[in-house]
Order: sequence, then C-alpha cells, then structure tokens
Amino acid sequence: MQKLEGLIAAPFTPMDENGEINLALIPAYYQFLKSNRVTGAFICGSTGEGVSMTNAEKKKVAAKWAECTSADQDFKVMMLLGGTSIADCKELALYSRQIGLHAISFTAPFYFKPANVEMLALTCAEIAAVVPDMPFYYYHIPVLTGGNYAMYDLLKAVDDKINNFAGIKYTHEDFMDFQTCMSFKNGKYDMLWGRDENMLSALVLGARGAVGSTFNYAAPLYYDLIAAFDANDLPKARTLQQKAIDMIRLLGKYGGISVGKGYMKLVNLDCGEFRLPVKNMNVSQFELFKKDVEALGFQNFKSVAAGVSTSQ
Repeated sequence: MQKLEGLIAAPFTPMDENGEINLALIPAYYQFLKSNRVTGAFICGSTGEGVSMTNAEKKKVAAKWAECTSADQDFKVMMLLGGTSIADCKELALYSRQIGLHAISFTAPFYFKPANVEMLALTCAEIAAVVPDMPFYYYHIPVLTGGNYAMYDLLKAVDDKINNFAGIKYTHEDFMDFQTCMSFKNGKYDMLWGRDENMLSALVLGARGAVGSTFNYAAPLYYDLIAAFDANDLPKARTLQQKAIDMIRLLGKYGGISVGKGYMKLVNLDCGEFRLPVKNMNVSQFELFKKDVEALGFQNFKSVAAGVSTSQ
C-alpha cells in the first residue's frame, strides 16, 4: 500500500456558538491546510472530538471533507471510526468508502478493553473486513485508551491476516517499539508518527509521515525542522524542535487539548470551543494566552493563508 509522507493534520471539528458543528468552515479549513503544504487530514480523532460526536455528526463532517477534497488526489483524508461500538465502526467504515475517503482508522476499545493483542487483532479484522479495498490504520494512543499493547505484537498478529492493514498512527513515546515496527518485514507497514513534541526523534528512526494537531497552525515550523534534519543541520533541527515543545507547553499551561482552538483563532480560523467535559479558556485566560504566544514568536512560524507573509 501507498505510504503517506509529510504532515497530516488532525483537524479540529469546527463548532458554532451553540456547540453545533459548523460545516461551513470546512472548505476554508481545507484550503488553509493546503496553502501550508499539509498533505492530508485525520478527521474525527482526538483533536477532532470524535468521541464527543454522534455517528450522524461524524458522517456530516466526513461528507464535507470528502466534498472539498474529491478533486485533490494528493490530499488524503482518513477517518477515525471510534473505539467502543464495533457496529458503529462498521457503519462508518462503509460510509467512508461510499463517499471516497482515502482510509479509515480504529483505536482500542477503552471501556471493555481487549484482554490481549490477539483480541485486539480480531477486533481490527472484523472492522477492516467490511471495506477490504480500503487502507486500515490502527491508532495507538494508550494515554487515552489504556490500550498498552506493544505494536510490534499487533503487527505480528495481523500480518498476512488483514490484507488491508496499512499501518499504525503511533501516538506514544516507546521508541524501541516504534523502531521495531518500522523495521518489521523490511518496512512493510506505514508507521505515522503522532507525537509532535518528539518529531525529531522519530525522523532519526526513519519516519517520513506524521499526524498531529499542531500541524493545523504551525506547519511551517515542522517543515523547517524536517528540512534542517534532511540537511544534517542537527543544531538547527534541535532548536526548532524546542520551539515546538515551548509552543506545546502552552497547551498544558492553559488547560490542555482545547487550547489548540485558541491557536486556531490566532490564524483566523475560529473553530469555536470544545464540547463538555473538556474545559475551555475563559476570556481573561485567552488574553494571557495571547501574550505568551506573542512572546514565543508564533507570528514567525505560524501557518498562514496563501499569499500572506509569516514575518512580523
């Protein structure tokens, strides 16, 4: 199967002032990502609040992304199906194929958890089988799912059993496991890195594709980092990685994942707020956040619309 390269954004799901999905913003969102060389979108994931959305809402979001990108073969859209109801996941997988998305993804069930990797592999197989001609990616994010399985063991369990198993979106810090997966059967599977704050370490191990939330609003920073690494300018690459870390630390300072929508407001794409139970910044916190972002030099590396300078 085709291996994906470059930066794949995990888009925020735009919401209006009432907490309803704002589909009208998605076409501009897609064009914004394209203008910043982003190569795809991983929709309805953690950043996209998929777990806080109904299946009907996910279908509407997926349909709008499919409509926007249908003529763009270079921009790949994959959808996170979910991780609790297998029946819902199958329904969304079939719908994703129907509307022409590139791939689907599935994460470990996080209420009734698989007892072991073999049970996880059986679950993946059941969902992947309904769309045998569509790439299937496992989404490894144990900090949220509690699914602390070695992905090397999962690859062994699915190899030659799930023909459309394309690879793994790897959002974890186990570099030994990640490298072993990268090396499995001479690099058979597509290993997409999912920790923006550790991008440089993943590049060292050979990663060429990554999925991340901060690519929504700081893609130029990461492409500069990749270029520095490819040029063997490691001091510059380390400096840029630290800049990304400093940016990401502000997420923790002001409340977590919802702060990403604050960054989006600063690049003129207002995606609203996160739904409960996620906490959002209040007005005074947002003003303090803006000051910290300015001190970080965000204006110099933020994503911008085509034709707009990134310099102050």
